[in-house]
Parts: sequence; structure tokens; C-alpha cells
Amino acid sequence: MLLAVPNFSEGRDEGLAARLADQFARGVALLDRHSDPVHNRTVVTLAGADRAIGEALARGAGACQAAIDMRRHEGAHPCIGALDVCPVVWLHEADREAARREALAVAEAIAGAGVPVFLYGELAASEERRERAYFRRGGLGELRRRMAAGELRADLGPGEPHPSAGATLVTARPPLAAFNVELEGADLDAARAVAAGLREAGGGLAGVRALAIPLPGGRTQISANVHNPAAVPLAAVVERVRALAAPHGGRPVAGEVVGLVPGAALAGYPHDDVPLRGFDPARHVIERRLSTTKPI
Repeated sequence: MLLAVPNFSEGRDEGLAARLADQFARGVALLDRHSDPVHNRTVVTLAGADRAIGEALARGAGACQAAIDMRRHEGAHPCIGALDVCPVVWLHEADREAARREALAVAEAIAGAGVPVFLYGELAASEERRERAYFRRGGLGELRRRMAAGELRADLGPGEPHPSAGATLVTARPPLAAFNVELEGADLDAARAVAAGLREAGGGLAGVRALAIPLPGGRTQISANVHNPAAVPLAAVVERVRALAAPHGGRPVAGEVVGLVPGAALAGYPHDDVPLRGFDPARHVIERRLSTTKPI
């Protein structure tokens, strides 16, 4: 069995987000759907047999291409495509090659529909292409310019972004933790300093990527991906954010898990101090959720 965690660029139209999630879920198990109107993004978590996962992702990608127009998209989260990110996830090392195979098959299907695909992570063609930020910097407009100038070529598909659907990032990977920390008392400049100090590239925690997001009401959010949540649990992220925010007069007041996380990610988490909003271990811990999911 494999998981997949497609991220598509719609989080405000609840009906559309639900319909797109249903397209991804045909023939596989829908474990979770997380839509965020500030980010204007939906993250879907799927589980299924190898080929079924690949077919589901290709079908969902087509639905996103038809329904989402990036020329009108607005949202706080960086993105370059209607189906922005499409990772296939292995839970056990024995399934690593199957995940890679399905990811590449999905990439070919997306490219065949006229959307350029960039392979990142361990599927990247070079070290600089491993990070999503390499492709997203400056947004879709800058990606279009870079491709037109010959500075950046797609791994698969056309030589320019699709007029409405943009481009898609594809990889295969083990589970990570997508984790948001809400700050009180820290403006956006302070939150950006916190995100810079938190991420691995800034000398922070290993395997952590982070950015600052403005929230309604004057609060801010640190949106992070923790690539090895067993080695760097969410408690460590909270404590580092706390230390980095304190000199700016800020403090973490709530956490949010996006999608599902491995149980090890929750070791020592300070629930009383920084509660996880909407978190249900039975729904959001991978091992527990799969134990109650009927295979498809």
C-alpha cells in the first residue's frame, strides 16, 4: 500500500474542494481533506494499492486542470499550479521503488495533458532542483519568464506553463509532518525572522522548511514541513519557534497538523500550552488511521 498527498490550489470554495477531493478518492481510500482559505489550498491524503494510487492521482490532476484557473488564484501559500504538488508516499522501505514508479507514471500522465512537470526531492535531476522553493520563487509569473528565457526546463511536458493550470511538482518520499504554529504578538517581519531561523537552510532544525504567513486579526503563522518527524518531533519545532519569537515579543499559542503525521511526530508535544486545533489522534495519526481503514 502507498499513500499520496496531492496539494491543489483551492481552499475557499468548499463545494469545489470537496468535488475535487472526490475525484482523487475514486478507487482509493480518502484518509483526510484539509482546506485552508488563507492559504487557498487543499491537502488530500489518500491510501491505496500501487497502480490505484497512480490512476487516482492522474484523474485528480485532470480534474484540477479543468476546474482551477491560476490566472485568478490568490492565496498566502506559494504555488505554481492548479495541482501544485503531487507526492507519492511510501511507509516502508520495501515500497520505495513502487512509490518512485507510480510518481513517474503520474508525472508522465500530467505532462501528457499539457502541464509541465518538475521532479523534486529524490527524483530531482540535480541538487538545486531538490527544493520546491527553487521552482516557486517569484510565483507562476516568474516561472513563466524563466521557462521562456531558457533558464529552467521542465522534466516532462511542454516548455511553458499551461495557460490556466500552470505547472506541477512531483516526487516520491517517506511521510513528513506538515505543521503550522500560530503566533501572538509577532508581526509579519518578526514571523519571517522566526521562519528564517527555524528552517534548516538558516541554521535551524534539520529537515525543516518554513515560511511566515499573515493571518486575519493581526496574528501570524509559521507554516513548516518537517521532513523527518521521528528525529525532529513537533515539540522540538514548537520550542524552537518559542525561543526565536520571544525576542520579538511573540509566542506560540496554537498548532495545526495538516493532513496526517506519524505517531512519532507527537512525542513530548506540549498540548496544554500550545493546543493542536482540530486534532484527533484517531484521524490524524497515520498508524491509527490506517488501522481503521478498509483497504480498497
